[in-house]
Amino acid sequence: MPPSSTISSKGQITVPLEIRNRLGLRKGDRVEFVVDNDRTTIRPARAPENPFVKYVGALPAFSGVDEANAWVRTLRDEDTEGR
Repeated sequence: MPPSSTISSKGQITVPLEIRNRLGLRKGDRVEFVVDNDRTTIRPARAPENPFVKYVGALPAFSGVDEANAWVRTLRDEDTEGR
């Protein structure tokens, strides 16, 4: 018989240990329920995609705010010289 659980009066379930281990779930983890036609799947919740990930590495690394500000000033000076 496959692992199962009973829903409490508050709508809560206990995820069986075998399933928690298989999914790598730990205390405090979030899960999501994916509904696809007549099938519902439970899986670890995925973090929303960070829209800025594609820009990682696009700028040079700076040791601090002063260095970053100096770099921006350089760009602005170069931009105005060409006009």
